[in-house]
Amino acid sequence: MLDCGLFQGRRREADEKNRRLLVEPDRIDAIVVSHAHIDHVGRLPVLTRAGYKKQILATAATRDLSAVMLADSATIQVKDAEHLTKRNKGAIEPLYGVADAARVAELMVGVSYHRQFEVVPGVRATFVDAGHILGSASVILDCDDDGGAKRVVFSADIGRRGLPIIRDPEFPEDADVVIMESTYGDREHESVKDARAELGRVVRECAARGGKVFIPAFAVGRVQEVLYDLHSLVRESAIPAIPIYIDSPLATDVTSIFQMHPDCFDSTEALVQAVEELFRFTLVQFTRHVSESKALNTMRGPMIIIAASGMVESGRIVHHIAHGASDARNTILIVGFQAEHTLGRRIVERQPVIKVFGEEIPLRATVEVLNGYSAHAGRSELHDWLRRVKARSPRLARVFLVHGEPRAQDSLAQLLRAEGLHIATPALGERVMV
Repeated sequence: MLDCGLFQGRRREADEKNRRLLVEPDRIDAIVVSHAHIDHVGRLPVLTRAGYKKQILATAATRDLSAVMLADSATIQVKDAEHLTKRNKGAIEPLYGVADAARVAELMVGVSYHRQFEVVPGVRATFVDAGHILGSASVILDCDDDGGAKRVVFSADIGRRGLPIIRDPEFPEDADVVIMESTYGDREHESVKDARAELGRVVRECAARGGKVFIPAFAVGRVQEVLYDLHSLVRESAIPAIPIYIDSPLATDVTSIFQMHPDCFDSTEALVQAVEELFRFTLVQFTRHVSESKALNTMRGPMIIIAASGMVESGRIVHHIAHGASDARNTILIVGFQAEHTLGRRIVERQPVIKVFGEEIPLRATVEVLNGYSAHAGRSELHDWLRRVKARSPRLARVFLVHGEPRAQDSLAQLLRAEGLHIATPALGERVMV
């Protein structure tokens, strides 16, 4: 099995999908994981809860990140089940618990990039850097096939060239078949190179007003990227020396794991070459306790507060927005995709009044949106990735698009067919012979 992530979306529909296993655990011989985002590892504890006991193979950084991500996810599953049980007055079983997540961590084996390893007899795998988040990998599978060999490449989530901290995506070669993601197959992103300069402008303007910059950010990857760029801006004296608070226990743990894996950093970047501590510098404070988080709401700016969740749907950032959205001195800086029907999307739309914890709050704070921080390849970047793989793969003839909404898949498929390849978009549960 390649990855085993949580379905996300409408609660009831997603829950039904997450509970239904298309393959019984005892039929799975091994699992290979591309990276630690919850939509790629979030259902692994469902398998261990159902009795899965075999190896789960990943890069070392993915193994370490998955341990904290799944422990956090398990806590959320248990709390959600308790809440629904009280509301519905009937017992609701959590999708999995902390013990199930811990079992995943016990089964995970870390493997280095570019080192071929046996998954099962007749199938060998190699991880190459996908450039998406720390430890992310595209997976090369060399499969014995009637006395010959066939190479299947699983792109997983493809990153972007020029992202801070991590290396650029690599391009597998000699593929016979490619299984390729299509998340942003119908849209482009802003330039990566402009993101740091825009971040500096936003901080300077808000600091001049004496306000607070609230940054909702995903705990894995986005928090560290923004913090890395703030460190660079401080060293360049491009922003004033104001306090920076990382107000997320999960992001704090993830940042510690980043520091454990400098082997994954892009050694060509100036800050990586200049300092040993990328994320911990004089202005930064990590707030773990709730009392510390609450205290930030009564403190005067200027300051920067980075907190989860990335779409402002839960977590400490919601409390900060509730206290600070009505103050015209403040800025809410959006650095990631905001799905429909989320508080983050309503902020991006600059609705004059937003509802937080059931209370209507006027949105007087300045709203800024920086799309250059996306860790996913956009439409043209996906096209470029496949072109480069094709140039290195004379036998490549078939590409299967996965991990994307139908509109994104169809748009990307139309673009890629110009390369003379057979492009397919298999449905959930469909079986394909290659």
